[in-house]
Amino acid sequence: MTSIASTNEVFDRSVLAIFSHPDDIEFVAAGTLLRLRALGWKIHYMNLANGCCGSNETDRATTARIRLEEAKRSAGLLGATFYPPICDDLDVFYNRENLAKVSAVVRMARPTMVLTHARYDYMEDHMETCRLAVTAAFTRSVPNYETDPPHAAVECDIALYHAQPHGNRTPDNRLAIPGYVVAVDDVMDTKLAMLQCHQSQQNWLASTQKMNSYLQTMLDLNSEVAQITHSPSQFAEGWNKHLHLGYGPQSWDPMLEIATATNAK
Repeated sequence: MTSIASTNEVFDRSVLAIFSHPDDIEFVAAGTLLRLRALGWKIHYMNLANGCCGSNETDRATTARIRLEEAKRSAGLLGATFYPPICDDLDVFYNRENLAKVSAVVRMARPTMVLTHARYDYMEDHMETCRLAVTAAFTRSVPNYETDPPHAAVECDIALYHAQPHGNRTPDNRLAIPGYVVAVDDVMDTKLAMLQCHQSQQNWLASTQKMNSYLQTMLDLNSEVAQITHSPSQFAEGWNKHLHLGYGPQSWDPMLEIATATNAK
């Protein structure tokens, strides 16, 4: 495994996870964030949607309130700075209002790494979140772009990475092979505890997406990532690096501090 730590480069170790719904980070990114935290990275945690549609049992306002508290508990286990959601479920649109809010968070967090959804995923909220995260990262250093609330532009190189799509499949049912694989065996207990914070999702995911156990589903998906990348680990998370143009030098690849490249080169 190649490590950028060996190059003696000095950089601000700050990573911002921008995902769609409460529990998305836990499914595909929490292990990577835990590995980074162990190396001294500052962790920033944001779900764009409030989870209000994620229940067959409670109304929108009650569901959003429950899911907010669940997400805060999970972020607490991660030791992350928590940013509140900006919209309702299924209102994650690529528009000026949402982009200005996400861009403000990027400028506040000043990340050198941004993690977000796959570009092609099983639902539109995930893909729109990806689009917002990508553009918000780009606007970080554009002084004439106004964020909401206002924050001055920041100068920092960013490496942007896309997680595995849910189910490890693209919307046209093709197996998604990641370019980087992060072994998460040693942090799986905490990753499971983070996902278990989202207890309200057990019945919802069982009834709407046929996940008899959302915890087991996460284990199965992370196990499949390890298998398809021939990782020696039992569980892994997969990533693909976004094109560097507009974000930093081509060589800026901090994921390699904890990941093994597969087909990325």
